Amino acid sequence: MDAILVFHFQTLLDNFERTVIDDSRLAGRPAEIFVGKMFKMEVWETLLTSMRVGEVAEFWCDAIHTGLYPIVSKGMRLIAQGKDPLEGQRHMCGMGNLFHYHSTGFPELDELMRTPQPLIFIMELLQVRDPMSYHRESWMMEKDEKLQTVPVLHMQGNALVQQKKYRDAASKYKEAVLLLKTVQSREMPGDIDYINLGRMIVPLELNYCQCMLELEEYYEVIEHMDELLQKHKGNFKAVYQRARAHAALCNEDEARRDFDMVEKLDQKFKPFVQQELRKLGQSMRSMHASQNKTYWDTTQEKWGPAAAPCPAHAPNHLLPQTHTHTHGFKPPQKMLLLSEKIRFYI
Repeated sequence: MDAILVFHFQTLLDNFERTVIDDSRLAGRPAEIFVGKMFKMEVWETLLTSMRVGEVAEFWCDAIHTGLYPIVSKGMRLIAQGKDPLEGQRHMCGMGNLFHYHSTGFPELDELMRTPQPLIFIMELLQVRDPMSYHRESWMMEKDEKLQTVPVLHMQGNALVQQKKYRDAASKYKEAVLLLKTVQSREMPGDIDYINLGRMIVPLELNYCQCMLELEEYYEVIEHMDELLQKHKGNFKAVYQRARAHAALCNEDEARRDFDMVEKLDQKFKPFVQQELRKLGQSMRSMHASQNKTYWDTTQEKWGPAAAPCPAHAPNHLLPQTHTHTHGFKPPQKMLLLSEKIRFYI
């Protein structure tokens, strides 16, 4: 029987309190297994294939059938968190990894590892699907399958960019990056395969961040490009994308630093950099004028017209129509600094 079984499950200890160890409903997604694919909990295949779709049943299983449950549970918890269940493992079997690290990372599962015991499973079979209709998740793919999927995702992302579907394109690029990083995590750092995989990741990361720029997700761009530039110093496109993101956020010092680096990396871009710096200057003037107006409006609202700025320090468009100093009020120092900033940028 080739099928995918989709089900919810609860795992309980066989004690008076019937302590709940796992509940797939709380994880927010049902579990799935491929029948006949050597699933570690073989007893689950037996139980589920005896059920009808929509049926809920409770099963008591002896410790001889539950010894590998902690490994299965850990993997399912990681999948529910959107992580690779094999993340961080060495090239050895599941039990070998547990003995190497001495822990699953979950105290209740560690206790089950130390003391195998009978467990109670409450299962609800939701659906039986055809395997041919299934989109395989990355953790289910072999290394070669992952590497073959990457160029397909790359082309799909490029096609979506042509249609200006940047969010969908970013998703394709991100999926490709995750596939490569999963493969890379199984290689030895410094080995030729590890280095080559890192090089394959770079253009996908750049494409992903280009989409994020189009979607105005500037902090996302900065975070990714910071990480990329730590490994690939002087990457022209990475510096340029980070410069654009900083400029869009009016991070003036960081933007100027990156645009200067762009110019040093490729002198042909000097006219373009000068144009971007002029745009940055305009953005900074607009931002400070807006901040200053907001500050004056707030000050007058709190202190009245007497708090209005003196002509020596305020731009003309911010001066009030009437101006008096009935109580000898002097604007706070912060107010003066804001005005001086505007004068400097103007």
